[in-house]
Amino acid sequence: MASRRENPASIANPPAALPTAAGATEFRTHRLALPADSAGLRFDQALARALPQYSRARVRDWIDAGRVQVDGRPLRAKDRVLGGEQVRVEAALPQQNPGVLAQPMPLDVVHRDRALLVINKPPGLVVHPGAGNASHTLQNALLALDPKLALVPRAGLIHRLDKDTSGLLVIARTPEAHTALVAAMAQREIAREYLAVCVGVVTAGATIDEPIGRHRTQRTRMAVRADGRPSVTHYRVVRRFRGHTLLRVALETGRTHQIRVHLAHAGFPVVGDPVYGGRRRLVAGSTPRLEQALRGFARQALHAAHLELSHPVSGRRLTFDAPVPQDMQQLLDALEADLA
Repeated sequence: MASRRENPASIANPPAALPTAAGATEFRTHRLALPADSAGLRFDQALARALPQYSRARVRDWIDAGRVQVDGRPLRAKDRVLGGEQVRVEAALPQQNPGVLAQPMPLDVVHRDRALLVINKPPGLVVHPGAGNASHTLQNALLALDPKLALVPRAGLIHRLDKDTSGLLVIARTPEAHTALVAAMAQREIAREYLAVCVGVVTAGATIDEPIGRHRTQRTRMAVRADGRPSVTHYRVVRRFRGHTLLRVALETGRTHQIRVHLAHAGFPVVGDPVYGGRRRLVAGSTPRLEQALRGFARQALHAAHLELSHPVSGRRLTFDAPVPQDMQQLLDALEADLA
């Protein structure tokens, strides 16, 4: 499906912050019969299978809180079922983002429907609050854009991008969509491709299959290490320049800083990367325009350009593409001009 772009959601002269609905809870009633093939299962396991849109932990919380009746009476989570029981669930969906303020900010909304949003994140925007970034993050902006996201973990964020990486992110708008999309991400059913400008001339595409873990001495960095988590990155050449290469990169796994770490390990760090060594490099005869473009590029040249997933409700396959932002396009233009 071709990507669809809406006008950015913005508010003129917005207040600094709007409080989320503290303690807000949405209630839903589910009535169902446990299937015959659940005979012999624990009750919490059988009910979680019957309500796959919710996590087993959430289902168990409802059982323990007395919000579930089986043939008119309560059952314990550990009780075994026979199959065929009539179940009534008074589902309570509480506030999932305590302490996170809703802050109106301009957002580039590429797609919007009742189940999900797709956002084209600009460089420089932190995805969710953390140490040193308590507010003015994408999560704050999402809670202002759609207050019901307060009922969804992390305001519906399924994955993240580094602060200075731009591009596409999918956001679940309901708890059911969140459960489905988290499962799809874990099963590698959501395809993500990036454009990266790298230092050095890459001769051919390849796959990097190297485990990644926390750096042993610099805890804010990641590194290739034998005891790290399995990490696989595929890349192919889009355009070669005199001292740089534009790559299209596909993730098979999604580790922190994965593309940046893997490409630096391969000897082709991302241009502008302040952590993993993407320092500007010029070859003899480079134009002043290119020198200026490289000197002025103050972030990693990495953009999440392509996103493909199955809709969590309809199952229809959706495809989205986002053009590179202006600063990265200017860098590419300067690299192209340097070939002339």
